[in-house]
Amino acid sequence: MAKFTLHSIDSAPEASQKRLQGAKDEMGMVPNLFAVMAESPQLLEAYQTLDGLFKEAGFDKNELTVVWQTINVFHNCHYCVPVHTAIAKNMGADDGITESIKADEALSDEKLEALRKFTKTMVEQRGDVDGDAVSAFLSAGYEKRHVLAVVLGIAQKTMSNYTNHLAETPIDEPFKKFA
Repeated sequence: MAKFTLHSIDSAPEASQKRLQGAKDEMGMVPNLFAVMAESPQLLEAYQTLDGLFKEAGFDKNELTVVWQTINVFHNCHYCVPVHTAIAKNMGADDGITESIKADEALSDEKLEALRKFTKTMVEQRGDVDGDAVSAFLSAGYEKRHVLAVVLGIAQKTMSNYTNHLAETPIDEPFKKFA
């Protein structure tokens, strides 16, 4: 496997430096995912942009966690599962969501379970889902915009999950306890 650089702000391509500095200012660190993505300023910008857009797509903290972790677990992302466990804790999301998703168990909340099932089906079937899957999701109380928001979440997490597989991104020290 090709070795990828964990860029610092100074070693990153100039077009990535401002984004890495912004991450450090906001989080107190440059996450290793961003340090790897910095090699491609366009990938880093796209990922950070999609992250912001997905957070505004109409899901609450528990729903965001369901979508992110369902995708992360499906893709077996060694990096994103613990990082999003920490993010969920920081947001105040239900701690049981990640554990249930990791165990491939149904969520106790019916609406969240419908979201988990729909997201998993979308990833498993690469978006080629039948009308019954969409209808079941909508019947759980979601809207058509949420169907498309799941697509947005899949795009975001596919970028990070695939990057982490390719780069074998090391888990940042603050997130290791969630691995």
